Amino acid sequence: MKHRSAFRTACVVCCSLLGLFSSAQADVKEVRISKGYGILYLPLIVMEDQKLMEKQAAKAGLGDVKVSWLTLDGGNVINDAMMSGALDFAGTGAPGFITLWSKARGIPRAEVIGISGLSSTSLWLNSNKPSLQSLKDFGPSDKIALPGIKTSLSAVVLQMMVAHEFGNENFAKLDPVTVSLPHPDALAALVSGKTEIDGHFTSPPFSYLELKSPNIHRVVNSVDIIGNITLDVTYAPKQFVDANPKMTEAFLAALDEACAFIANDKPAAADIFVRSSKVKVSTEEVMSMLTDKDTRFSTTPEKVMDFARFLKLSGTSKVAPATWTDLFVPALHAKAGS
Repeated sequence: MKHRSAFRTACVVCCSLLGLFSSAQADVKEVRISKGYGILYLPLIVMEDQKLMEKQAAKAGLGDVKVSWLTLDGGNVINDAMMSGALDFAGTGAPGFITLWSKARGIPRAEVIGISGLSSTSLWLNSNKPSLQSLKDFGPSDKIALPGIKTSLSAVVLQMMVAHEFGNENFAKLDPVTVSLPHPDALAALVSGKTEIDGHFTSPPFSYLELKSPNIHRVVNSVDIIGNITLDVTYAPKQFVDANPKMTEAFLAALDEACAFIANDKPAAADIFVRSSKVKVSTEEVMSMLTDKDTRFSTTPEKVMDFARFLKLSGTSKVAPATWTDLFVPALHAKAGS
């Protein structure tokens, strides 16, 4: 009888341990995703509108998954939210992600990993001051609005452009004249002409909408100076990715589906953006942005190592990846990234 009792006890313990193991290995039932303003975030905007994350999660056998969306602007704000545990997946500028990857590398609970590329387009520096016709014209009294001084996507791209124009050692030359403002607020300030803001370095639709005003002109286009490069990526805490492999696969599949949706039906994608936009923009205006040769949507990262090398040069990142695959999940390594 003692043997039978011991056997039953062992079975109960075994079953309990198996239950705990299964629970530990199970993917979460709710995910929190952030997106930002502008065309660069269109794949995530389409994902939300078409409920592609829910669709791919169900397809992966994860059942009904609750998806919560946040709108955040600026790499520092997004990184802070990620580190505080408020986000599971985030869309952000490639420089912000690479900076966080470098800082958190080797710290188990803080490490992050890239999930995919997201988008690329040209960033325009627009101005309401006629005398500002090139980067060399900006002086101490000028103010360039962008989200996140020194840390945001716009800030880093501007530094790269300045380095190209004035030499690598002078990459921070225009940092003192930058002002932190979300893109919608910066658009309003520039067009009004009633504030200290006389420049705005931004992405579509804000760049396009500003040029509708007769008092605004484009000073420079980023692609003309540094070429086309993946500007936005998606990333997640490595600990979350390791614990939720199916959810991560579902997220990547949903992004691929969103990119295909945009490629196959630009008018529908434009309508989705118009409905979600915080600024007034027409479907026709969005279509002109989507058909721009500089605008691309893909989960394949392109030239992100250009950012990595610059961030190391500028001292923003202490550790640089040896190759782009160091930054991203293995599922992406077969793609023709760079």
